[in-house]
Amino acid sequence: MNRIIKDDLYRYIGKDCEKLFWRLRYIYFTPGFQYIYFMRHVQISRNIISRIFWQVCLKLCSFKFGFQIPPETKIGRGFRIVHFGSIVINPRAIIGKNFNISQGTLIGYAAGKREGTPTIGDNVCMNANSTIVGNVKIGNNVLIAPGAFVNFDVPDNSIVIGNPGKIIEREESPTSKYIVYKLN
Repeated sequence: MNRIIKDDLYRYIGKDCEKLFWRLRYIYFTPGFQYIYFMRHVQISRNIISRIFWQVCLKLCSFKFGFQIPPETKIGRGFRIVHFGSIVINPRAIIGKNFNISQGTLIGYAAGKREGTPTIGDNVCMNANSTIVGNVKIGNNVLIAPGAFVNFDVPDNSIVIGNPGKIIEREESPTSKYIVYKLN
């Protein structure tokens, strides 16, 4: 198993990612990891035949579970889809390592004053029905609360709540309890 896929699986089950039984269980029965598994294979494919095979698997998984995360998206190792259903990420978004995302979320493009797509740091947790749009920078150790709308820069060690979003800065990481099996 490729290193980046193993790092993604580690975020789900910790050291058990070394065991074949748990690998197969998560590949076949965990929708979030199944999608990540196919997406990473598309990203690392070295020949056209294997790339087409993995793209077909990814597309079927996308239709089945409602994920729209293109393989062109730059996502660091330790990506974890916490709950499945209607997740949309723009292919130009840049996301750091140890990223959690839940259902009903959008990371997208915006026109106007903040034209562009988001850049998201490490150890970020994006909760249900939250939205990040535009050319914004989300710092490290940021918790995006359920239903939050973010179209502004967010500093490290912050929580964003509400619509319109409001920043609550913290001394320590607000994501430490949410990012399980964190990669260094």
